[in-house]
Amino acid sequence: MPKGSVKTTRMELIRTKARIKVASKGLTLLKMKRTSLVLAFFDLARQIKLMRESMRNAVSSAMESARLAELHAGRIILERIAAEQSHIGASVEARNVMGVKIPNVELGNRAKLSEAYELISVPTSVEDAKRSYLTLFNMLVEVAEKENSLRKLLYEIEKINRRTNAIENVAIPDMLDRAAYIKLRLEDMERDQIVSIKFIKGKLGG
Repeated sequence: MPKGSVKTTRMELIRTKARIKVASKGLTLLKMKRTSLVLAFFDLARQIKLMRESMRNAVSSAMESARLAELHAGRIILERIAAEQSHIGASVEARNVMGVKIPNVELGNRAKLSEAYELISVPTSVEDAKRSYLTLFNMLVEVAEKENSLRKLLYEIEKINRRTNAIENVAIPDMLDRAAYIKLRLEDMERDQIVSIKFIKGKLGG
């Protein structure tokens, strides 16, 4: 801190102390927000880990159901049924977690074939395979959504870390140093005034 640029007045000391209070309060709020985000981060990471374990089982189940469906219906019929399935659309909305926008994916599906037609036209094993792969697809989308949210939370936590470090290790120490310097200079000036007053009184009394 360049001492020559500091105003050594009582008003400046009051302003500096007020800034220290505001910075300290802001630092406390930032740390509270960071704690909440870290808790949300680890909770989400735990959910993703559990879902990935479930997804491995879902992959095995889907592959087995596809194998059985091909045995019962044949590859050509399976490919025809797959081609007749409708595309699944998705909409993405954002939800707010401690000021962080987290994506929320909603899937929609408009089937081309009616449920009654499908139940009559295709073997049960094909329906089982379709349900297995739809379950797997939903899990993949949900995991991707949560991993995206995890990255956003991590980015926000790192940003808060940089801000708290700047306030705690640079801004507040600088202001404390400034306040201490102003106080010291004011005390020196006060002592000089007292000495001057005593000197003047001594001269007048002499």
